[in-house]
Amino acid sequence: LIPCQARSDISFPSSRAKTKKMGLSILAFAFLLAVEWCSPSVVVAFSTMKNPPSFTTYMKRGTVTTTSSMLHSLVKTKAPVFDEVCETTGVTLTRFMSEVSLLNPELKELTTLFGAIDTACKATSNILKRSQLPSSQTLEYGGSVNPGDDAKTFINDILKRALRFTGKLGVLASQGDDMPIDFVYNEDEDDTDILFDESEKYVVVFDPLDGSSNVESGIPCGIVVGFYEHDAACAIAEDCLDDDECTQMEAQCLANTLQPGTNLVAAAYCLFSSSTFLTLTLGNGVYIFTLDEQIGEFVLSKPQVQIPESSNICSFNEARIKKWDEPMRKTLLSWREGKGRSGKKFTSRYVGSMVADIHRTLLYGGVFGSPADTERPDGKMHLLYEAAPMSYIIEQAGGLSTTGEKRVMEIIPQVVHQRIPVIMGSKNDVQEVMDAYASA
Repeated sequence: LIPCQARSDISFPSSRAKTKKMGLSILAFAFLLAVEWCSPSVVVAFSTMKNPPSFTTYMKRGTVTTTSSMLHSLVKTKAPVFDEVCETTGVTLTRFMSEVSLLNPELKELTTLFGAIDTACKATSNILKRSQLPSSQTLEYGGSVNPGDDAKTFINDILKRALRFTGKLGVLASQGDDMPIDFVYNEDEDDTDILFDESEKYVVVFDPLDGSSNVESGIPCGIVVGFYEHDAACAIAEDCLDDDECTQMEAQCLANTLQPGTNLVAAAYCLFSSSTFLTLTLGNGVYIFTLDEQIGEFVLSKPQVQIPESSNICSFNEARIKKWDEPMRKTLLSWREGKGRSGKKFTSRYVGSMVADIHRTLLYGGVFGSPADTERPDGKMHLLYEAAPMSYIIEQAGGLSTTGEKRVMEIIPQVVHQRIPVIMGSKNDVQEVMDAYASA
């Protein structure tokens, strides 16, 4: 029987003294058959597990509810289905997302949000290109655009405006705001004209302009975006008027935002450089789109990007090397001298703009890192809206992302602006760093 083959870990004892245990195993086996008969998706969930645990293990962990939660988690992260249209170079982002929506109806609302990201990236590209002109102060976008933080604040507002009117957004968290914004239950007068569909909504997290301090010098910068599912059960009581009384309920609502990277539904970044690039993943590979300004559309330029498994490029702020953890410092020094695992001498390529450095690493391989050091023991990169989305993209391209000791995608944020150390890039090279930490 197929169920028997699929669950070889369920054994039937031969000893009569274990008759009771055998009876429980038979009941467990019957339960699994019933579940498979009623829900084919459960079979898919189990088949994707490399080493599926026995049903007895589930029983030891808790009730059937625990098993259901685990299955829901597995089904939730199932990769979407793509066809040849999604692999065709030159197809527009609009056409790409339309095809994804047709093949995966559950992602229909996500295509609307990506339409907003598309618009925000185009607007940002135009603003950044004109930001150094004397006339930039008079652009009619609702305010002035100045280098650095002013540009970041301005673009943060553009992204929020683009996303809030999609009707698909539940909670938004940005580096430019102190706290996440709950659009579903926001009762500000300015929001009375915003309509929301009776459908799934998402949590969107983003860094509005990574590398904003480089705008004036013309160095590439970018936007990082992550998408989570929103918990529709989150609600604030109508009679909750006092801020102190609402604190606990608001914390519960905003907990939608504090999810590990493994819960990401999609991630993307826009890079503003020689061209404007939009790189995205929906959980089925990485796709890079390039803005064709003559037609005003992002077109697919690199489908199914795969990062090389090994390389000889490292991207670190090596001026801080003496302050790093010992395992990271020794590993980098061995790479410099050609004494690392690959035997190759590494070269250094460091822009100082995270999105630009990771984009190059994604295409050519290598290791990008922002390690912990004595001055920043908790690291520098923001977990929620920088490290997790970028790690998702890197892993979808076949790379690895770690703090040195933990997989970045599995870390649950404790606060919205939590920082962590990050090392990500080519699989074999990052594994060497992880091994160095493990043996330290």
